[in-house]
Amino acid sequence: MMDVSIIGAGRLGASLGYALSKIGYGLKALSCKSLSSAKESQKIIGNGKPLTDNIQTARRGDLVILCVPDGIIEKVARELAASSIEWSKKFVFHCSGLLSAEILKPLKTKGAITASFHPVQSFAQKRPDIKQFKGIYFGLEGCLEALSLGKKLVRNLGGHFFILQAEDKPLYHAACSFASNFFVVLLDTATSLLSRIGFKDEEASRILLPLVQGTLHNVKKFNIDCSLTGPVIRGDRKSIEKHLMSLQNLPLYHEVYSKLATQALEIAKREKKLSPQKIKALRNLLEEK
Repeated sequence: MMDVSIIGAGRLGASLGYALSKIGYGLKALSCKSLSSAKESQKIIGNGKPLTDNIQTARRGDLVILCVPDGIIEKVARELAASSIEWSKKFVFHCSGLLSAEILKPLKTKGAITASFHPVQSFAQKRPDIKQFKGIYFGLEGCLEALSLGKKLVRNLGGHFFILQAEDKPLYHAACSFASNFFVVLLDTATSLLSRIGFKDEEASRILLPLVQGTLHNVKKFNIDCSLTGPVIRGDRKSIEKHLMSLQNLPLYHEVYSKLATQALEIAKREKKLSPQKIKALRNLLEEK
C-alpha cells in the first residue's frame, strides 16, 4: 500500500484519511489551516503528522489528496508545483465534484499523475467511521493511470465507481446538489411551515423525519417514479388549490411549491397516471393561467 498525504483534513479529509488508514494505506501527513485543527484530525485518524505546511505535507506522500474547498484548489496546486518536490510518479487527486482534473495542470506539467476523486456522499462532521464509504459511489475523472489507482482505492473502501467526462462535471455536480443540499433546504422549508402553526423546530423535525425515512425506503425498495405520492400524482385539484391559497402570503414558498409540483406532473406523465387533459389543467393552475 502506498503512502498518503492529505491536504485539507477537514470533514471529508479526516473521514477519508481514517478510512484509508484502516485498510492499510500509510497516512504520513495531513495539513489544515491551523495546527489545532490538524491535531484534532490526526487524533481522529490515529496517525499521520499534523502540519500547516502544504508543501511539507505533500512531500511525504506518494498519493496527495486535496480535500480543500473548490475555490482554492488551483492556488494550492500552483503552490505545490512551485516547490522543489519531485512530482514524477506522484499521484495527486482532488475531491471536487464540480472541477475537472485539468485544474491540477500545474502539477501535471511537473510530472504528477492527476485525477478528480469525488465521493457521492455528504460529510457533516469529522468521523472515524470506515462504513460511511462502504457501498457509496465515487465519480472519477482524469488520466488512465490515475483512474486505475482511483478504481483500486474505491474497491478497497468497499465502494463503487463511475467514470466522468470533464465537460459533464457541472451537470453531475448540480444533480448531487439537488439530491443532497436542496433536500436539506426542502426539509427546512417544511419545518418552517409547521413552525408557523405553532410547532417548535425540533418538534417539527420529529414529525417529518419518519415521513422522509419512509419515502427514502420506498425509493430504495421500488424506484423514484413509483415512490411519488400526494395530490399531484392523484390529480387532486382541490388539495393543490388549498395548498396554493395557504402559501399566498409566502411568495417564495408559493413559487417553490408551484415549480416542484409542475415537475411532479412530469413524473405523472411518464407513469401515465393522469390523462393529458388533467395534466394540462393542473399545469395551468400551477402556472396561474
